[in-house]
Amino acid sequence: MSARLARRRTFLATGALIALIVLAAPPTAVAETPLDELRRAFTIKGQPVPPEVFRDFGDGDLGDSGPIVVTIDVAAAIGSSRYGDEVKRSGAWLRQSHPAANTLNGAEETRYEFVGRTTRGLLVALASYSGGGSGVFTTLHVLDAAAMPAFDTAGNVYQRVDLTVLRSVPLGDRWEGEVRISGDAIHIATARTPALGAPTTIEARRP
Repeated sequence: MSARLARRRTFLATGALIALIVLAAPPTAVAETPLDELRRAFTIKGQPVPPEVFRDFGDGDLGDSGPIVVTIDVAAAIGSSRYGDEVKRSGAWLRQSHPAANTLNGAEETRYEFVGRTTRGLLVALASYSGGGSGVFTTLHVLDAAAMPAFDTAGNVYQRVDLTVLRSVPLGDRWEGEVRISGDAIHIATARTPALGAPTTIEARRP
């Protein structure tokens, strides 16, 4: 065997060995971004979205026909003074309470349950709001999330994690039932709703 042929065989064998090592190596894990985490678990750095975000999305504004605040930077909302009330868990629900302006009615309370993510990547949450009286008003929210660059007060670029409400479906006062996702369809099974009838299925989609 010539020296040239031996070198060629050694080169081919070395290449094959390197290929086997590369194929056998575990894939490199891609770090989860705050947006990925929000879409997966409705948390950022392990901290849940504050329930009172839904109050500002219109649940606490019973005098208007639709939401006025439609987008909130939830990365900034978590740990902020605006949403500084203690977050408590009750089963699948998270809740925050805040002293009502009219102390005779007790504290207002906002709660939500994160239902999940649709095929199109939209987020679904079931929220309820009580202003301190006897009414507990439940709303189904379809939300979109996006990472958006912006400038801080010093002019430096930082990353927002914007949560936008695309559709809000009132389910009524003291509504009881179950919500589940199938693809892009949201199925609403109503057990009891004294105030009004609720739809049975809606489609989660972007305008």
